[in-house]
Amino acid sequence: MKRFRSLLAPSLAIACLLAAGTAAKADSLSIALTEAYQSGLPGDVIAFDATVTNNSSATENLNGDEFYVDSPLAVDDSPYFNNWPLTLGAGDSFSGLLFNVDIPDDADLDLYTGYFDITGGHYSTSESFVIGSANFDVQVTPEPPTWELMAMALAALLGFTGWNSRRRPSAAA
Repeated sequence: MKRFRSLLAPSLAIACLLAAGTAAKADSLSIALTEAYQSGLPGDVIAFDATVTNNSSATENLNGDEFYVDSPLAVDDSPYFNNWPLTLGAGDSFSGLLFNVDIPDDADLDLYTGYFDITGGHYSTSESFVIGSANFDVQVTPEPPTWELMAMALAALLGFTGWNSRRRPSAAA
């Protein structure tokens, strides 16, 4: 019996540590981007709004972030650091601008993928655990050439002028 008791305490300690480690690795936040797929022109800045919900039974500290987007696009995470709360209580949600994606003027017309992770945990010093993650896509589209815009404007002007002249009564009548 003494042997069993001497093994019980270390076994319980190991089991508690394993359980705590497993809980810390699970995503306790859900990040719902308003639009996970967006398109823009070279030179645009695309805003990604989100609602983040704490699905855990404890307060989560939102201590940092990690992100990636295919080159040459760039993520600006300053909206997250400037506007989001430091903590979310159990079951609480927060909505707002999460991050921006900058499309440089020389970006190829292509589909770019990325992710945005919120790091933190139950403690104010936890930064290495990903507690919420969201994937996103940015489609860089071509800007219509100037001659196409001019042609459309001219066609609309001619169409309006032709339609307007048919409505006028003739002078001979």
